[in-house]
Amino acid sequence: MSASSRRQTRPKVLLLIPHLRGGGAEQVTRLLAGRLSSQKYDVHLGLVTQRYAYRENLPPWVAIYALGARRVRGAAFKLLRLIWRLKPDVVLSNDAQLNFMVLLLRRLFPRKTRVVVRQNATASLALASGVLPRYTRSLYRFLYRRADQAFCQSNSMARDLMEETDTQPDRIAVIPNPVDVAGIRTAAASPVQWFGPGPHLLAVGRLSYEQGFDLLLRALSIVRISFPGATLIIVGSGPEEEALKADCRDLGLDCAVYFAGAVDSPYSFFPGATLFVLSSRQEGVPNALLEAAAANLPIVAVPSSGAVVDFLNGRLQSWLASRISAQALAASIIEALLALRRQQRSRGDVPALSVPLDPASAPVSTASL
Repeated sequence: MSASSRRQTRPKVLLLIPHLRGGGAEQVTRLLAGRLSSQKYDVHLGLVTQRYAYRENLPPWVAIYALGARRVRGAAFKLLRLIWRLKPDVVLSNDAQLNFMVLLLRRLFPRKTRVVVRQNATASLALASGVLPRYTRSLYRFLYRRADQAFCQSNSMARDLMEETDTQPDRIAVIPNPVDVAGIRTAAASPVQWFGPGPHLLAVGRLSYEQGFDLLLRALSIVRISFPGATLIIVGSGPEEEALKADCRDLGLDCAVYFAGAVDSPYSFFPGATLFVLSSRQEGVPNALLEAAAANLPIVAVPSSGAVVDFLNGRLQSWLASRISAQALAASIIEALLALRRQQRSRGDVPALSVPLDPASAPVSTASL
């Protein structure tokens, strides 16, 4: 078979995401688009609410389409037009709202097109949160049965999805998110300069209520009673930024907290971090948690989902708070810092509580692309 014939027989894959501006789902989509083999797949990327097709460090063989819809729910016509133009073999949706739209339109797609959705949140928590409109919650269970396959990030998420939607087990696959290990190792060579004597806490995520950064700030104010030099860097942006900065002022933490804003990669913050902290009220398995684990950072988390609990269960240098509260989070951070200090003293290290990243010890990617 000639090279041109092989190219013609490659399955055409259309990845869909609202945009590529930050966030875990966006990071996963970018990694998938860039790492799917161009020898095996004809890769296309649809950006539903993005107006310009920026390449975002993606390889040249990925075809990018910016649909420019004002919002996901208003993108039905543009999405259908793109799908009929490309006639892909597989459509993979990577966002909860977009999953809903794609499955709603499924019967209008070309007959051969298979639809795969990536579940990036625990279904029961998403349905109970009140974020979804009531009619959407009613349709959620029905629509998910239209997917040819649903990807979940953990066994607990898969069980939850089956229970909430009555989806057959053979239509659900557990595939952990990919981790950019090469990027972590590269960033370790040029770390960000941390501030304050330490210990140094790192948190990464969208500045929204769900991420629980308000709980983390209150926890930090408790931690600093035992560790007065403790500082925190929060990487991310979002609607709660001003409220969180006001919390800092009210708690007297202006000198102890730095808001780094949205960055292309949080990896350069890893080498100087003592602890990675996950304070989310609601989560699936966040990319930032996987990346911190890949970098061998000690981790403290609240039990924001069964998937987070499963992931940290039995992992060395991981501490799980007893519940989702500032007090429980502070108690776990203090417990972790005391344990790390004992370890450093037993090794004869200075008690700076700064745990360096050893890039060579980072594991391989959690998913094969």
